[in-house]
Amino acid sequence: MKDYLQRILRARVYDVAHETPLELATSLSKRLDNQIWLKREDLQPVFSFKIRGAFNCMSQLDESELEKGVIASSAGNHAQGVALSASYLNCRAVIVMPLTTPEMKVRAVKALKGEVILHGETYDESYKEALRISDKEGLTFIHPFDNPDVIAGQGTIAIEIMNQSKKLPDKIYVAVGGGGLIAGIATYIKNIWPQIEVIGVEPQDAAAMKLSIEAGKPLEINQVGLFADGVAVRKVGENTFPIVQKYVDRLVTVSTDEICAAIKDVFEDTRSILEPAGALAIAGLKVDVSNQNLHKSRLVAIACGANMNFDRLRFVAERAELGEEREAMFSIEIPEKAGSLRKLCELLGNRSLTEFSYRMAEGENAQIFMGIEVTSRNDRYLFCSKLEKAGYPCLDLSEDELTKVHLRHMVGGRLPGNANAINKNKCNELLYRFEFPERPGALMKFVNALDPEWSISIFHYRNHGSDVGRIVVGVLVKQNDMENWKRFIDDLGYPSWEESNNPAYKLFLGAQMS
Repeated sequence: MKDYLQRILRARVYDVAHETPLELATSLSKRLDNQIWLKREDLQPVFSFKIRGAFNCMSQLDESELEKGVIASSAGNHAQGVALSASYLNCRAVIVMPLTTPEMKVRAVKALKGEVILHGETYDESYKEALRISDKEGLTFIHPFDNPDVIAGQGTIAIEIMNQSKKLPDKIYVAVGGGGLIAGIATYIKNIWPQIEVIGVEPQDAAAMKLSIEAGKPLEINQVGLFADGVAVRKVGENTFPIVQKYVDRLVTVSTDEICAAIKDVFEDTRSILEPAGALAIAGLKVDVSNQNLHKSRLVAIACGANMNFDRLRFVAERAELGEEREAMFSIEIPEKAGSLRKLCELLGNRSLTEFSYRMAEGENAQIFMGIEVTSRNDRYLFCSKLEKAGYPCLDLSEDELTKVHLRHMVGGRLPGNANAINKNKCNELLYRFEFPERPGALMKFVNALDPEWSISIFHYRNHGSDVGRIVVGVLVKQNDMENWKRFIDDLGYPSWEESNNPAYKLFLGAQMS
């Protein structure tokens, strides 16, 4: 262990890495009633701390090893660190990446003159291929975490934190995958300031280190979640495990929703977007503050990476509100009769909707899927209770994974062909899209303006985070009442488009005529 401390103090990283700032997260600090400091490793040249360990390891190679070249297996951050280090050291770098690696990360490695080989569906398969090529061609394998010099390179982050801190931190939160980052940081901190707590953070579905610590030995887990792909490791390092076992105070786990909320928190404070693994420490800090009831403490979290795939942002934005307990999702039963939707909207009061999906159905009652802004978990329970007392049976779906991933996008279906409103009243189902200003009361204005004789058969709204709200509405209007409907459209003043003849509507939502 003392050898590791000496390695950290001698580590060579600044030929390619930067000393990154330690920044106060003002908004998050105020909200959590603690001083929250972010160590901005996302500002490194490759947008990740991995450059430190990769370069320190490669800088120890002799001339003959550099002449032959190096090889690594990685799906992203380590690959870029090795490629940039090789470019500086003027040596060949071969990177074996899984076939599933996003094109953005492949291009980033190639831009740094790395030779990319795509092999296997998983990291484990690409890792084995890299070892095979290493033996065949005599290339030096640069391990992403289980190498003493890699660990030492990551440990230089701890030196910077302590040099930049005017007062000693109470706790430091570190993302954990294979363990290289936290092993380096914990070694330095605990040998110099043992009173500072070092806390590791893992995803709930990729907690290889926590399970290994509990078992007393490194375990290989069968399956890991891939959302935080930068820490999706099935087995922790043989070198990193004893260091974590000796020096790390605690390990906490966080959910996908909590990671997404942390990405949003950092964006609001810094206007930077972390990748899921990069926000892991912030998510763990927030969970720990709640669980330990922390106040007025100095807390540091490592913002360790920002190689975010752009196509993940939609998912992150949707799940962030759930992770922050700011959005709740419900299934609400309403009587299938005119006016019931208006009564439900009145019960909402000033609460903002995030989603509203309804499709008329056969029978006396119908189900509405609703997303609504809340202030806390308790507020969620109170709202559900309020609806129940008003005679609207309510089911809280906020923690149901099937609902969050799939059902919220699948609510709908066809209008039954024998629906009473169509047969008895000779109504047409009209389908319209509307845009309205995204402000409190705008949706209620629309509902109140509807003629009580018109039954709403479809209603779908989603908050897109813009100034304009968008809804699609199906209304049953009698054939002899079309003039009133047209007058309603004109008086409402919202931009609208009729979609009654849209082929997609007819295929998937139109009445199922019997």
